Amino acid sequence: MAEAVATQPSAGPAPSPVALARILALLVPAALLAGAFGSEYFGHLTPCEMCWWQRYAHFAALVPALLAFTAPATSSRSRALTLLAAVAIAVSGGIGAYQAGVELHLFEGFTTCTSTAHGTSTADLLKQIMAAPLVRCDEIQWSWLGISMAGWNAIVSIGSALAILVLTLSGRRA
Repeated sequence: MAEAVATQPSAGPAPSPVALARILALLVPAALLAGAFGSEYFGHLTPCEMCWWQRYAHFAALVPALLAFTAPATSSRSRALTLLAAVAIAVSGGIGAYQAGVELHLFEGFTTCTSTAHGTSTADLLKQIMAAPLVRCDEIQWSWLGISMAGWNAIVSIGSALAILVLTLSGRRA
């Protein structure tokens, strides 16, 4: 049996570290945005102002991550774009860490509320505003293992940005 496993052809060469970094730079913000919008539309959670800031940074990361695929992975252009995406991912993680601290009341943050009211008349708008849920950045709407969505974004984003940095720079030495 061991001989049969040993003689099976491989699926091909493993991607280089810089190619893997480029893939991560694209997949991480795309997956985190999918999770954020999924929690909003399927989980019926309403994002606060800082939640949107985190999303904006991930949207910004997608642009250089996509552009990095227009050049060979080992080119200086692709590496620079991948690192730029990592910076945007890290920014989202930093905002997430800040929001998690605000949620845990470690420090005072913004208390801006958001609303998605749309209407044609002033009375209609007022009615929608009054019925809209107030979403505060210092209140946890959802958590898993005691960590809020902002906290998970911070962990995944900062960890991924560091992994992208290490992979991109280790590929430079190769």
